Amino acid sequence: MTINRIRIAKDKAELVQALVDKQGSTGPFQTYADVMVFAATYGAKSQKRVPLNVISKEPAPISLEIFISRGYDTIIKLLAISETNDPKILSAYQPEAEAKRIHIFEEYANGGLEKLREELRGTVDYTERILLILSLEKLPHSLENEEFDLSRFL
Repeated sequence: MTINRIRIAKDKAELVQALVDKQGSTGPFQTYADVMVFAATYGAKSQKRVPLNVISKEPAPISLEIFISRGYDTIIKLLAISETNDPKILSAYQPEAEAKRIHIFEEYANGGLEKLREELRGTVDYTERILLILSLEKLPHSLENEEFDLSRFL
């Protein structure tokens, strides 16, 4: 049995590396797996699923075992079941079901990374901008259409 891996699109590889906290950088995530899960959920929230064209060699594809050890396999399964509405996609005994789950996850992650790249363009501190994005998602949608009123801060 082959070990499945989560692949990263070559055009998003630089962003994924910049989002990881490593020597000399201040990325908001600890691992590439963390970045990919955040991107996949962000892509799903935005309903943005983008096929991968060219696959990155650096960072290399990430073993599915890393996602499982961090508890992220649940997110992969939730995205797959919500996309297909087919409970058979959760089968642990069908290799094609696992491959389809991974494919769906990769495409949502690629879409989320594409959206993140747009929103992080020109940003120096990715952590601060991502926190801003998350706080805007948390606000009630009724505030989106209102004009900004400074009087509520008085």
